[in-house]
Amino acid sequence: MTDPLGTAGTSPPGPAAARRAAYGWRGTTPRRRGGRRARPRRGRRTVRTVLALTLTLATAACGTYAWAAAELNRGVDLDAYGAGPTAGKGTNYLIVGSDSREGLSDADVRELRAGGGGGRRTDSVMVLHTGADGTVLVSLPRDSWVTIPGFHDPATGKNVPPAKDKLNAAFAYGGPELLAHTVEHNTGLRIDHYAEIGFAGFVKAVDAIGGVRFCLDRDIKDEKSGADLRRGCRTLHGGEALAFVRQRHQEAEGDLGRSANQQRFLSALAREAATSRTLLDPSQLYPLLDAGLDTLVVDREMDLPQLARMFRSLQGSGGQVRRVVMPVDAVGLPTSKGHVIRWDTARAALLLRQIREDRPVTGSGGRGD
Repeated sequence: MTDPLGTAGTSPPGPAAARRAAYGWRGTTPRRRGGRRARPRRGRRTVRTVLALTLTLATAACGTYAWAAAELNRGVDLDAYGAGPTAGKGTNYLIVGSDSREGLSDADVRELRAGGGGGRRTDSVMVLHTGADGTVLVSLPRDSWVTIPGFHDPATGKNVPPAKDKLNAAFAYGGPELLAHTVEHNTGLRIDHYAEIGFAGFVKAVDAIGGVRFCLDRDIKDEKSGADLRRGCRTLHGGEALAFVRQRHQEAEGDLGRSANQQRFLSALAREAATSRTLLDPSQLYPLLDAGLDTLVVDREMDLPQLARMFRSLQGSGGQVRRVVMPVDAVGLPTSKGHVIRWDTARAALLLRQIREDRPVTGSGGRGD
């Protein structure tokens, strides 16, 4: 029998085939009425959204990176006094907090009790060592009694012979280069990189990340720095944070206590700044970089990836940061340059040898943990 429709040898469509025909089936994926695939379209829309978001973030991040790289002040020449000590194992960063008032208005100076005077001096000096055995952060009290190597004084045009003085005097006499040279001369550590931030940059950086969560074990009230903080955990904003890290008159150990406080807060700041919210959101990253770069000074070889590695080391990711203060045996020792802090020769030598050889640090040095 002839099949007028040309369907000989086929059987009537079953229920499943009828449903497929009703939905306009042409392949393996059901379609809605009108011929549109349901799930694949939603999938494509999701993929497009993710790609667009990723591209936007990448473009913004690249733009921010390029801007920050151009703005980074690489003005410090660590080879100004020659090659320095033989490099040991690991990497050593000299981290300096200065009292530079650049970027602060007169009103800011009064509100922050930042004092007067021009120029800049060191408010904190630390050596951050990173290596195979973890990270060590060593505070060098600014009143440490050290030998400042001979240098040329551009103000007088004369060569100044080596002499004993306070550590922060090296910065006053010859800036970052002479300070780094002095640290190398007295510790035997090769300084690989230098990073310095002033008052304005510190305050703005803390505010840019919304403050830093910090815990105090006692009330602190200091008229000179303006610190007025209650015991317990709270978020410290820029002005409060600056007052805290500058105060020393309420510390039983004076400058040693302040050095330990500065270490603790710097680590907390680094951890807070490295939250995923800050790193992944350019709207958060830009203000942080803009604030930090305002008074950030680094060495000529420092780039943004190296700077990022320094901050990651401060966070303690991948291991605990060991924080110590240079071991001392005398505080408030009277000298021709005022009252100073003298390092404990034997314990300091052991600490510095362990760092230079990138071995685990034993003992607590001065105050720290």
